[in-house]
Amino acid sequence: MLSASANKLSRLKEQAEEYAALIMEELDPEGLGYIELWQLETLLLQKDTYMNYSQALSYTSQALSQNLAGLRTKSPIRKLRTTLSYYLEDNWKRLWVLALWIGIMAGLFTWKFMQYRNRYVFNVMGYCVTTAKGAAETLKLNMAIILLPVCRNTITWLRNTRAARALPFDDNINFHKTIAAAIVVGIILHAGNHLVCDFPRLIKSSNEKYAPLGQYFGETKPSYFALVKGVEGITGVIMVICMVIAFTLATRWFRRSLVKLPKPFDKLTGFNAFWYSHHLFIIVYLALIVHGQCLYLIHVWYRKTTWMYLAVPVCLYVGERVLRFFRSGSYSVRLLKVAIYPGNVLTLQMSKPPAFRYKSGQYMFVQCPAVSPFEWHPFSITSAPGDDYLSIHVRQLGDWTRELKRVFAAACEPPVGGKSGLLRADETTKKTLPKLLIDGPYGSPAQDYSKYDVLLLVGLGIGATPFISILKDLLNNIIKMEEDEDASTDLYPPVGPNKPHIDLGTLMTVTSKPKRVLRTTNAYFYWVTREQGSFDWFKGVMNEIAELDQRNIIEMHNYLTSVYEEGDARSVLITMLQALNHAKNGVDIVSGTKVRTHFARPNWKKVLSKIASKHPYAKIGVFYCGAPVLAQELNKLCHEFNGKSTTKFEFHKEHF
Repeated sequence: MLSASANKLSRLKEQAEEYAALIMEELDPEGLGYIELWQLETLLLQKDTYMNYSQALSYTSQALSQNLAGLRTKSPIRKLRTTLSYYLEDNWKRLWVLALWIGIMAGLFTWKFMQYRNRYVFNVMGYCVTTAKGAAETLKLNMAIILLPVCRNTITWLRNTRAARALPFDDNINFHKTIAAAIVVGIILHAGNHLVCDFPRLIKSSNEKYAPLGQYFGETKPSYFALVKGVEGITGVIMVICMVIAFTLATRWFRRSLVKLPKPFDKLTGFNAFWYSHHLFIIVYLALIVHGQCLYLIHVWYRKTTWMYLAVPVCLYVGERVLRFFRSGSYSVRLLKVAIYPGNVLTLQMSKPPAFRYKSGQYMFVQCPAVSPFEWHPFSITSAPGDDYLSIHVRQLGDWTRELKRVFAAACEPPVGGKSGLLRADETTKKTLPKLLIDGPYGSPAQDYSKYDVLLLVGLGIGATPFISILKDLLNNIIKMEEDEDASTDLYPPVGPNKPHIDLGTLMTVTSKPKRVLRTTNAYFYWVTREQGSFDWFKGVMNEIAELDQRNIIEMHNYLTSVYEEGDARSVLITMLQALNHAKNGVDIVSGTKVRTHFARPNWKKVLSKIASKHPYAKIGVFYCGAPVLAQELNKLCHEFNGKSTTKFEFHKEHF
């Protein structure tokens, strides 16, 4: 009990008597009723009996990985060339898109700058007006293309075309944020130059200098207030205010509630504040169109180009929102099962609409009208495409998920004996379950897992959800492939002198049937979590894979960070118990599954070393979902091993 308490294993404390009896059974086979201290010491010191079981890497794999370190040391120039070549290979899609975007912005800025440099207005307002107008042209472009990365349906469709070979669709949200940063710079240059530079210069100019500009600003020289309160000025101020609010509440500090504000200002933090404030852009785009039609210095309609920039992206985005509205209404789902597990995780299993077709790794948006009739939130689909149902796992991380859990908990019933989960509900539940609407599916990096020879799937906590569907899909493909092979053997037995004759029809049936080819030869799943109860979330999936994966294609590793690492005196008893129980019952005492649990955090360098040694010349897809800190470490290690070994690692991070 002390050992379980030190390692924050509450369930082991409850089963202390059972595991004490297991130790007695091991050390007192004659049934004397007691053991001596030296016997327990001997068991704890027999590291070979249980340490190899709990360690992620065997000594053989570590020895193989050391071969990587023995490679010939490269010269600084060759090392730089190798690093640069791998960097270009991994980032060429991003680089050419960014270069094109920056080049177009620079061209538009220069074109508009020179246009106004050659106009009379330059003699009055100077470089203030040229800079403001150049920035305005980039703002038109960016306000148009910032909508494209969030056209999720279009991006999901394009992922399946040849465009995916040249465009970095995995970075759509990052590109959206980059454009937003460019818009901030453009606003500062445009609005700042107007308000503090060229407006004051216009007002202070002599009547002689002002006279040629009378056709634009009126015969009488306007005051500063008159310029600001005009249609162009008011719409500009409205846009700036709305953007400041939306951009501020979209920052990580506000969106993730890292900023703690006193009540009632605490409502300004969290996902809800980000979601609703982002809809201020409806006002922004309306004001932008009006702003672009009421320019002071341009009166000819075809030179007012704002609407030309916005027409296609706005229509595409509005079309997508309309499609989502009607599609979500047509996707009628019926809740089949609800369960609330330790760690504040809600599992929702629902019927799959006939038209809802998806790939493993994709996600969908979910709305619960009982919580909010307007909010849609993305969740990874944890069921496999071959399953006859849809499932998602929702962890309580914010105000919306907290309310969702409360609503479903009220409809659940206490657990029935023998069933997992704290609270459960299904179609037989007496209480009415809340209604759900779904929309999707939408593309993600993990959906392309099948193009890799080997997979390394890394999930932190609830970040395991995108990969559960992949593991189930892989398992289904393995089973189908084995069934096809068995069926082929039955239809086409060996032909010989004493073998039955095969008619032409059977022969053509067998040979014309395409063989199922599984490119992915191995998958390594690493799940790192802080709470022992987290393993209940996917216990059934892990046991199913452990039972049915006879070819050892899928290798699963659970890591519990609350337990002290292997070799630490505080966890040595737990490690020994783990090995004893698995040897006797085939079940891991920590996770309650057939999958072994390792302690503390993985040594990612050793993990990649093992995979690189085991799969030379293979193309390995590294998929990660979790905290950004580990993403940076894994990405760095992938680059490092690409330069050291013959294995090619490609890193992908999940983000919605």
